[in-house]
Amino acid sequence: MNEETAKQFAAEWLDAWNSHDLDRILAHYADNIEFYSPFVAKVLGEPSGKVSGKDHLGAYFARALAAYPELHFDLFTVLVGVKSVTLHYRSVNRLIAAEVMLFDDRGKVATVLAHYAKPEHP
Repeated sequence: MNEETAKQFAAEWLDAWNSHDLDRILAHYADNIEFYSPFVAKVLGEPSGKVSGKDHLGAYFARALAAYPELHFDLFTVLVGVKSVTLHYRSVNRLIAAEVMLFDDRGKVATVLAHYAKPEHP
């Protein structure tokens, strides 16, 4: 992973989410994705906060898009790691988000760890 690749991924990922196009969103993820987020508990009622597999992730994202019809993300920063990126952005309800995304050997997101905080200054 390099800075150029990470920024290109972030732009495509953000544009897919902001368009609410589920197929474009899911195109970024591996079939065996493991996705962890506090929103999983809210939207699905799954206390572990985990969604496994692309089919289940698609169902979760579809419910999330329906639950938050005005969803729009604003990117702050792209942090580059080894086979990973962290996207720091403004999420739903003006929450501050950071998603750590680990990539597989095919360049698809295989693991996501999503984090959220209320903004200090709304």
